[in-house]
Amino acid sequence: MSKPAHELRIVASEAHDWSLAQIVAELRDVRRRWRESCARNHECGGRELPAPEQIRDIVDGLRGALFPMRLGPPDLRQESEDFFVAHTLDSALHALHQQVLLELHYSARQSGHELDANNDVKAVNIVRTFAATLPQVRSLLDTDVRAAYNGDPAAHSVDEILLCYPGAQAVIHHRLAHVLHKLGASMIARIIAELAHSETGIDIHPGAQIGSGFFIDHGTGVVIGETAVIGERVRIYQAVTLGAKRFNVGEDGVLEKGAPRHPILEDDVVVYAGATILGRITIGKGSSIGGNVWLTRSVPPGSVITQASSQHELAGSKP
Repeated sequence: MSKPAHELRIVASEAHDWSLAQIVAELRDVRRRWRESCARNHECGGRELPAPEQIRDIVDGLRGALFPMRLGPPDLRQESEDFFVAHTLDSALHALHQQVLLELHYSARQSGHELDANNDVKAVNIVRTFAATLPQVRSLLDTDVRAAYNGDPAAHSVDEILLCYPGAQAVIHHRLAHVLHKLGASMIARIIAELAHSETGIDIHPGAQIGSGFFIDHGTGVVIGETAVIGERVRIYQAVTLGAKRFNVGEDGVLEKGAPRHPILEDDVVVYAGATILGRITIGKGSSIGGNVWLTRSVPPGSVITQASSQHELAGSKP
């Protein structure tokens, strides 16, 4: 009689030698070397870090509080909106305070400093200031949603934008992340940005400055770098990159952090699918950048740049 399947699996597991003791020892040695290197360079802290899973829950709560009748619970009624918003914000902001406190402790360890007894006060102030900006964030998001509705003939309602458009979801995440980034909670902000990136395929660094009425159509493959500056009523399409052309390297051979290296898009610019705009250049007000254009120079207001015009100019610049 043949053996049951579970017994066969047990026998098969016991029949092989995975050399686990050696592998575990080697992994321990790799970790030890990594931690020693971190300790010398103050590059990593302890295990206590902001948790992406908890931050996801916080963002879900904030989204619901910002748009209760669209992104809140399906059984919510208007007469209960204020109660829901108050309860949800109270829970989300308390949870955010804990995450900010973890980041502040982590930053202190990373810099080689003792834990600051005032970190709790700092965390409270960060979260309180963040909370105070939420009405302004909601107003900005209203302009983004309206821009998406006005800019897409396929959109039948602003509700459809909120419920269905990945660009809208990415911008909601960005508006929240950008405030936290400015307040000093940069790791939490980056986690929020990466949550949106994983869900939508849209990668917006929380440091990017984006004006009102911003619309990302379709969205997949969009990349917006840390020091990008985007004006009002700007529209971009899928697979657009606002990136850096080069990176400055310090005397120690390490890349310089935070230097302006991404494009500036002035008001009313449109960038079509697949365009790549690199470096600290300025795209003038009202310009249109065509699909698949590769651009590394500034252009004046009202410019219309197509692949053909760009290639012609490059050809004319050759010696």
